[in-house]
Amino acid sequence: MSTEPLKLLALDTEDLAVVSAHLQDAVLSIGDLVYLPREHRFAFAADRFDWEASATEHTRRRRRTAVHFDGVKGVRSRGIALDKRDAQINLLAISFEVADPPGGSVMLHFDGGACVCLDVECLEAALKDLGPCWEIAGRSAHPPLEDA
Repeated sequence: MSTEPLKLLALDTEDLAVVSAHLQDAVLSIGDLVYLPREHRFAFAADRFDWEASATEHTRRRRRTAVHFDGVKGVRSRGIALDKRDAQINLLAISFEVADPPGGSVMLHFDGGACVCLDVECLEAALKDLGPCWEIAGRSAHPPLEDA
């Protein structure tokens, strides 16, 4: 059973697709979404579903993970009640749309059509697992997305 923590860096759309795949069906509280304008950083902590263990070991696990994006110039959201900090949301995918190369918009797509849009100078994201895995009883409602 592989329990090695992930540590990923995304500097282009191919890298971001890998990060997105690992974060598919991550669960987080709205209060865990944080924009730090002075640092030009957007960050969140989530409980990611361990797709690799599910596919190879038929085990259902989650692991606490931290994610941040640098070079963030602004943040917008749609369909997220920011005042309901304890509400849980499910991250479906992360994408990047080029606007003014190398800049553009990072889109965090959540269930129910909710979205957070990060206006960035360039694509720079990092993911790091924070602790051990834990077993869960349920499973994701769908298989991993092929193209996030």
